[in-house]
Amino acid sequence: MLTRPSPVVVPESERGWIDTVTSLADGFALTIAADDVAARLPIEHLEALSTSGLDAAFLPVEHGGSDLSYATLGQVVRILAARHPAVAAVWLMHIGAAHALVTMSTPDEAAFFAAELRAGRRFANALSEPAGGNFFLASQQDATPAGEDWTLTGRKLFVSGSEAAHHMFLNARIDGAPAFFGVSVDDTLSFPPIDETMGMRATRSRSITFQDTPLRRTRLCGPPPADYANLITVGFAFLSIGIAESALDALADYARGRRAPGADVTLAEAPWVRSETAMVWAEARAARLMAEQVTWLADARSPEAMPAATETKMLANEVAKRAAALAVKVGGGSGYLVSSPIQRIFRDAQAGAIMAYSVPFSAEVVGGWVLDAG
Repeated sequence: MLTRPSPVVVPESERGWIDTVTSLADGFALTIAADDVAARLPIEHLEALSTSGLDAAFLPVEHGGSDLSYATLGQVVRILAARHPAVAAVWLMHIGAAHALVTMSTPDEAAFFAAELRAGRRFANALSEPAGGNFFLASQQDATPAGEDWTLTGRKLFVSGSEAAHHMFLNARIDGAPAFFGVSVDDTLSFPPIDETMGMRATRSRSITFQDTPLRRTRLCGPPPADYANLITVGFAFLSIGIAESALDALADYARGRRAPGADVTLAEAPWVRSETAMVWAEARAARLMAEQVTWLADARSPEAMPAATETKMLANEVAKRAAALAVKVGGGSGYLVSSPIQRIFRDAQAGAIMAYSVPFSAEVVGGWVLDAG
């Protein structure tokens, strides 16, 4: 796909990780169609990323990592999402949960979770609840006191990659207030039959039932540092941007190889295809620049990073949907065939807008910021 230089670049010392991820992602792309049809978690791809050292490299230096930049995080997610969105989504949730636990836990527990990540253990986020919607950070489920600790009986939804997880970043309500814990998977957790989603089926996003699951006081997380930018929040927009780029690539491949009906030119030469592609490409480029600005703000430890991430996710989600819809329009009936990547890209493109914070919720928040500004 056509690209332009960006003022936000990956640090030279981290460029090797981009090359590593690009090489791995090219291999991941070979299984995307089969993984989607089978709704199979591509665990071997996730393990390959861990084995490369990428996961551990995002840890702080004091925990054996390289404290990789947010600029690198964004490009890693974008590259993965363009080749295999399910891998990108599960990996982002995994590294985000692990990084949050290392950042917000007590020193002993932080060291434990960091060692587990370095050892290749997998992490997941158990935050969404029935009726929780966009308020996934404000749990509606009360933990039950158990001596100095608590237990949780309830259910969490849309936990991507959960069946391969060893540890989870989980929330519950303690004394009426939200609280977050590190929880290790044990026999108090069970997995009901999966309700398959329409898109990103290979994330194996599913429900988990908790029955008297111990929530240990020693694993109660503290508040994040004031200048901490959550990796998932920063990376979310890049998930949709990668999908938008894959939609434009699929559109271009199809248009260059098909004749326009009743004309002696290819679809790629048809004026309406060129005009509509131009606008979607510009929107995708704008979303990418906004997302890269979010990484710049996060790397600068700016308090503006999180608000900017909300604005950017909103735009990127909609751009991915528009790019995928245009690919369907250009592809016509052929784009509906299971053999076409267009139909899968279209389904995958819908996911970001539904993920919290959803586009309607974000739009209301951002619109308020704009209209209330003095």
